[in-house]
Amino acid sequence: MNKKIDVGGTLSEVFSIYGANAGVLLPVAFWLFLVVAILNGIAGSSLILILLASVVGIAAGTLYQGTVVNLVRDVQDGQRDFSAGELLSSATPFIAPLIGAGILAGIAIGIGLFLLIVPGLFLLTIWAVIAPVIVVEKSPVMAAFGRSRELVKGNGWPVFGAIVVAFVIVIVGGLVFGAIAAGIADGPLLRIVFSALASTITAPISALVAAVLYYRLRGVESVAAPAPAVDPPVPPAV
Repeated sequence: MNKKIDVGGTLSEVFSIYGANAGVLLPVAFWLFLVVAILNGIAGSSLILILLASVVGIAAGTLYQGTVVNLVRDVQDGQRDFSAGELLSSATPFIAPLIGAGILAGIAIGIGLFLLIVPGLFLLTIWAVIAPVIVVEKSPVMAAFGRSRELVKGNGWPVFGAIVVAFVIVIVGGLVFGAIAAGIADGPLLRIVFSALASTITAPISALVAAVLYYRLRGVESVAAPAPAVDPPVPPAV
């Protein structure tokens, strides 16, 4: 493997895994984000419901990210061995650290984007694989930030490129479903369904990008690691 990753290869792997495992990715995403869509749909102007929907949304997104990381880990040998339920339950122990890392990263990236944009994009790039680090390496929250930066080092531009492409796809997908909903959805029920469908289709992309980037960067790291020192042979005694 080369010491550099590439955007095209990363995205190709993302969509290959997406297509081969849509039967797991889509149903899990739908039921998780349907709950979020229902809460958003009924929240109205109620501050309590809005906060509840936000908390549930963070938890659902976090749990889904952990599930996708475990799925990508499971298919590294070319086949999936675990069911959707097993993948989901295996991500549950990591909800708290993933939420904590997500909130901290979100605040820092948001401030960076608000102040000067470039610092925010930089943080978004170097912290791109925090979630996989937490799930796969069982890293503590604060250590995961440094570990993610360590993995991304030397591949910042391709990581950034993959993130941007995934972001554009997610935004376009959301706009398309939003436009369809605005055109045919007269009632709150249909708007809730279309909101859940939009998240169902787009959520696997960003989650898969993070997971695939992580394993590709791990591969680069293993290639770049120096070979262990070998002691010179000892001449036989005369």
